[in-house]
Amino acid sequence: MAQILDTKSHWLRTGAMPSFAALAGDLTVDVAIVGGGLVGISTAHLLKSAGLSVALVERDVCAAIDTGHTSAHLTMVTDELITDLVKNFGRDTATAVWDAGRLAVDRIEASIAADSIDCDFQRLPGFLHTALTGSGVSPDELRTEAELAVQLGFTASYVPDIRPFSVAGVRFENQALFHPLKYLAGLLRTIAGDGSHVFEHTAVDDVTDDPLTVHAGHHRISCGYVVLATHTPHAGTSSFLSAALLQSKLASYSTYVLGGRLPQGQVQPGLYWDTTDPYHYLRVEPREGHDYAIFGGADHKTGQQPDTTSCWAALENTLRQHLPTFELTDRWSGQVIETVDGLPYIGETAARQFVATGFAGNGMTFGTLSAMMARDAILERPNPWRDVFDPHRKSVRAGSWDYLKENKDYALYMVRDRVAARHATSLRSVRPGQGAVVSLEGKRVAVYRDGQGVVQMCSALCTHMGCEVHFNGAETSWDCPCHGSRFRTDGSVMAGPAESALTPHGE
Repeated sequence: MAQILDTKSHWLRTGAMPSFAALAGDLTVDVAIVGGGLVGISTAHLLKSAGLSVALVERDVCAAIDTGHTSAHLTMVTDELITDLVKNFGRDTATAVWDAGRLAVDRIEASIAADSIDCDFQRLPGFLHTALTGSGVSPDELRTEAELAVQLGFTASYVPDIRPFSVAGVRFENQALFHPLKYLAGLLRTIAGDGSHVFEHTAVDDVTDDPLTVHAGHHRISCGYVVLATHTPHAGTSSFLSAALLQSKLASYSTYVLGGRLPQGQVQPGLYWDTTDPYHYLRVEPREGHDYAIFGGADHKTGQQPDTTSCWAALENTLRQHLPTFELTDRWSGQVIETVDGLPYIGETAARQFVATGFAGNGMTFGTLSAMMARDAILERPNPWRDVFDPHRKSVRAGSWDYLKENKDYALYMVRDRVAARHATSLRSVRPGQGAVVSLEGKRVAVYRDGQGVVQMCSALCTHMGCEVHFNGAETSWDCPCHGSRFRTDGSVMAGPAESALTPHGE
């Protein structure tokens, strides 16, 4: 007899979320956020951390719908090959898109560290490879993919034989996985209080302007800014024509997932994607006594597959051809939103109104990036991805802007360094003749150990505008990537624009 499974996702089955009451009265906050998935929760967390009051409103319960049915890949690797991104948009835009994913994973890791969230986060490699079944990209094309990724500044290498699948592919270092609901539960616990709120079972009926107000039943939330963080954006204060135009540029696809056990060590833990269309994706996570695998694919336009159960059957047949020892425990489906040009829409659609949608297979990373971009828009800070993902864009033309132009990349480098959570944590890791930024007592310290073992320690923050310095091994100096200041290993200034030495550690 065939095994009968329900369709509750592994995350909903294993992740306990805090609960919140419905909105029961009128209130006023700095920012109202409609939608309690990853985008909404992450945005509320960042804005609350920035000192703003927020009201997060969810019509059901937080993270139970689209976010609760993710496959939870944390990666810079997009559905679109990087060679296609370069062909369609140019090298700068391709670099920006992948950099966005890389930085989003860093942001997640930094939040986990800052709030001590236990959510099974771990850094693992990702593999883009030839097709498991049918046709796809050739090994030579994947070799080109690896070479281009390296040229654009990403760590990648061609692998001729990925075991146990006997496929060729590209290995990308430092991707990640986590338990999304455990992570979001940790963020949710930081939001309510001090004038901020989280409401569940609260459906938003309308958003009106002048004054900006979110209407939910008989209650009103007055705010200075609204973030529409629903999977498919609420129209908000946009005109009917504008809202309809955005909707016309989106397409909804259903995707199917199997979850289950594998014997330990049968597949290297990590993330895997093949190059069929629709592609298969695999996530293997080490557990105590076994590995847990998520295998998915069989995407189709939502509502256009008469026999949806056959999608799970096709996936299981493919998986067992390669991993016959897979023990099925879970199955579920999710939904992804795609756009006409393959890039998400993230930004303002009306005055004081921010939306985020169209993440395709990169919901966790583009969703996190959306929260960062929303925070920057509300706080009127520059953001390097604003133009690339602008919902009003007509096209992103190759050569239309210079992503890494001198003196234009300060915001990127400063944000990247300040959210990165991969500094060394021990002086022992710094070998003679080397320098590294080390996290000591909650501070980032520029540590240099000379050939005799003598250690010099200074603040890692450039005294010009606060960017984090990087060690220059060729010149034995601390160099600032934002504006070019340079410092000796004792912190004294070698070259401006900085005028003051790096602060000695401990002062």
